[in-house]
Amino acid sequence: MSRISNPAEAHQVSTTPDAHEPERVVTHDAIRKAFAIAVKLGCRPTITGLENTPTVGGFIVASNHLSFLDSVLIQAVFPRPVSFFAKAEYFTQTGIRGRAMKLFFESVGSVPVERQRQSASVEALYSLGSIASAGHGVGIYPEGTRSRDGRLYRGKNGVGWLAVATGLPVVPVGLRGTESLQKPDSHMIRPHTFEMHVGEPLHFPKLGEKHPLPARRQATDQIMDAIAALSGQERVASYNAPPAEADD
Repeated sequence: MSRISNPAEAHQVSTTPDAHEPERVVTHDAIRKAFAIAVKLGCRPTITGLENTPTVGGFIVASNHLSFLDSVLIQAVFPRPVSFFAKAEYFTQTGIRGRAMKLFFESVGSVPVERQRQSASVEALYSLGSIASAGHGVGIYPEGTRSRDGRLYRGKNGVGWLAVATGLPVVPVGLRGTESLQKPDSHMIRPHTFEMHVGEPLHFPKLGEKHPLPARRQATDQIMDAIAALSGQERVASYNAPPAEADD
């Protein structure tokens, strides 16, 4: 997972009010809704269970991961904003294209991160916990990286840590067919039907940041079982190893 240059500042990207905040929020919400309409018209997806999204308070979306587009699809379709991490380069490019890219990723709720230090995973989890505890939705892929063969790999303990550290509801998501929208190692996006199934929230006792490892592992396994039931994927007992030049 990527390094966060400053977790507190990452949170403030989308929550700190200023003189232009109402206008910015309206603009971003309009872009997110427009993208959702485009996805529904262009891809004709099958979407179930959105009513399982908590209407108030923070929550954690835990999904399988098949495509680079998974994050923006979830962010566009969910009834409430969900913050996923995105490479800082998406927010810093120049020119009209760069400004448009930055506006789009901000609109769907992405949080910029830099990919450098080995402490990235820990910093990212603390930042996600901070955002969720402030009453917002956050998203995480328990597998850590995309599945290149379509199978569901063992979940890493980060999602379990997040669940028991915050005590917030975990909303499992099973995606099917999103890999057909953009093939691995390809920049070409093509409309294609896909499925998104949202399960009932899972609840875990709030144990705080310092908690026993077994509780974290048990929560992770329960979350992965829920994702598997929604995605219908073949399970793999081992962790998924990212390619040498991972882009997600």
